[in-house]
Amino acid sequence: MNISNYYWYFSGALTPKFCDDVIAYANAQKEEMAITGGYGDRKLNKEEILDLKRKRNSDLVWLNDDWIYKEIQPYVHKANAMAGWNFDWERSESCQFTKYKLNQYYDWHCDSWDKPYDRKDINNPEHGRIRKLSMTCQLTDGSEYKGGELEFDFRNYDPHMRDEAKHLRRAKEILPKGSIIVFPSFVWHRVKPVTAGTRYSLVVWHLGKPFK
Repeated sequence: MNISNYYWYFSGALTPKFCDDVIAYANAQKEEMAITGGYGDRKLNKEEILDLKRKRNSDLVWLNDDWIYKEIQPYVHKANAMAGWNFDWERSESCQFTKYKLNQYYDWHCDSWDKPYDRKDINNPEHGRIRKLSMTCQLTDGSEYKGGELEFDFRNYDPHMRDEAKHLRRAKEILPKGSIIVFPSFVWHRVKPVTAGTRYSLVVWHLGKPFK
């Protein structure tokens, strides 16, 4: 698929109060270790946890609150149109409130693959859908932590396999608190290790029928 814009951003779009409210609300709930899709929902053994943390090391809380969706979803529609993607999407997944503390990170990955969700209940609205658009909301200002840069690689293969230095794009535009970035879910990206402070973000994926 040929696209001209690999991401679209809105700098400082969300109010500081909204960001602080989400942080306080999520921090009052029980966090869990972030896992990647290949492990499913089962309990991991020690070797699997070590293997997982080579790729991803962060903590998260799942949120499904209307007041959050109401605030952020309009920006997905705007980015989808303004970037010229015009992807047909139907619903949002649960919001992932993510904490990147000292030395935590998420290595190169894509949020979506060609294979759609295969839910046991075919009436589940996620069944047969794929992630089409990814959104990250910056809940902390870039001055509140060091490291933790969100970076993109716009090639259509695993960045681990090639020389990455010439192909990186660092999303400096979203450093201000309340900034939003939206991008096609098949775009490779990573969060580099945090070296000081804590980076809070809100990640949401938007689903639709597979591309034709």
